[in-house]
Amino acid sequence: MSFTIPMLAEADLVDTEPALLILEDGTTLRGEAFGARGSVFGEAVFATGMTGYQETLTDPSYHRQVVVMTAPHVGNTGMNSEDPESERIWAAGFVVRDLSPIASNWRAQDTLGSSLAAAGVVGVRGVDTRALTRHLRERGVMRVGLFSGDALTDAASMLEAVKAAPGMLGANLSAEVSTPEPYTVPAVGESRFTVVAVDLGIKRMTPALMAQRGMTVQVVPSNYTYEQIRGLNPDGLFFSNGPGDPATADHAVGIARSALADALPTFGICFGNQILGRALGFDTYKLAYGHRGINQPVQDRTTGKVEVTAHNHGFAVMAPLDEQVVTDFGRVRVSHVCLNDDVVEGLQCLDVPAFSVQYHPEAAAGPHDSAYLFDRFADAMGGRS
Repeated sequence: MSFTIPMLAEADLVDTEPALLILEDGTTLRGEAFGARGSVFGEAVFATGMTGYQETLTDPSYHRQVVVMTAPHVGNTGMNSEDPESERIWAAGFVVRDLSPIASNWRAQDTLGSSLAAAGVVGVRGVDTRALTRHLRERGVMRVGLFSGDALTDAASMLEAVKAAPGMLGANLSAEVSTPEPYTVPAVGESRFTVVAVDLGIKRMTPALMAQRGMTVQVVPSNYTYEQIRGLNPDGLFFSNGPGDPATADHAVGIARSALADALPTFGICFGNQILGRALGFDTYKLAYGHRGINQPVQDRTTGKVEVTAHNHGFAVMAPLDEQVVTDFGRVRVSHVCLNDDVVEGLQCLDVPAFSVQYHPEAAAGPHDSAYLFDRFADAMGGRS
């Protein structure tokens, strides 16, 4: 038995065109264009994963963000129709150091550059992404513009365009990424529970993992009311990941408070962690440069186990690490903490069946250390939490 590994050439490497990356503080880096040509603006963030760029690009949490890959060589596995986490590429722009000249993988159906071009996403290659990452770590995330083709004009005009772009602080983006209509992901095998998942930017792998555990998942738009949710007779409520500032998500917070008052088993991840935190009375705040990538160490304080986790968040919950807090819904403690910087990575309600984590236990590209959290959700719905 033999097979041929597809080797797709990256056309962007044949004819090089200049491109510029301009940060709002005036820092300018020269590179070469790939993907679509033109201009794009967003929040410059760096992602530390060495694999999984297709999942990153299609994660709705990256809406209005320009992703800088710290891994030096990107694009070698191409793009395929099996791994996307949503129906489209959500990242506003993409920055890499070395774009692979070929895509060589048995599942590859297209190249990275061609897929970005088809999606209208501007890319810049040939940038010293590690120097850029150090700059963002020292100065904090900031607005950025990518410019190529006819969008390359005079430096002053391009910088002014970057400064005029909207920032992430105060951005209400859930409605822009949420499903317009509800849909159902059936349980694999016997259906044990019905879960309503509020789509704030949900990834495909999330309902898939719940379905594998016997959950029928009804994914609903972010503007659903609690009355509509209760009308679906759920055994549990789930709040997904998503983009934007949690301080703007008053509607989702109201749903969470109603669920807590009803003692409906509730689980949130990433943006959903921030929603639960706000519902419990905690504030949220913007991190200097956030956590992004697939190699973030987090300790589960329930077990003492350290997990390697996948992240994409620029905001966090402000809660005391080492003491229980009495809220409107009983006692709450911090259940998970990031070992790099002590950021709150999870909350556990002790008197109602609700918990959340700041990271992504559904990480399709890995790691898979945290998939057990979906089992905890099943236990909560089964009355064993």
